[in-house]
Amino acid sequence: MKDHELRFTDTNSADDSAGRTWGLDGGLFWFIVAGVFIFVVTLLLLFSALRCSFGQSFGIAIIPLALTVLYVFGFRQGKPPAYDRDLVDYWTNGAGFSPNPQTQPRHPLNESDHVAR
Repeated sequence: MKDHELRFTDTNSADDSAGRTWGLDGGLFWFIVAGVFIFVVTLLLLFSALRCSFGQSFGIAIIPLALTVLYVFGFRQGKPPAYDRDLVDYWTNGAGFSPNPQTQPRHPLNESDHVAR
């Protein structure tokens, strides 16, 4: 190899991103698509097959879409990769290995507890 040639090294820096679709991180786009699909199918079944009024059909069919949008924008979009699972784990199991400040005893050498002599 000659001394004046540049050396190129593959860094695989493109592997760090899952990409974006319509401004949504990674595959979150598919959650929204699935929510819209369930909304349309439920609306059609309730309105056409079961002969419910359009208002009732729309009110019931919007629930899965609203839950999907709430999940995507509340627990996934712009959050760390396992934020939703960690949050559910925190809600069910508590803080884990970290000490609870409300149940910790006072430190025996805390200067504010001693009277100056």
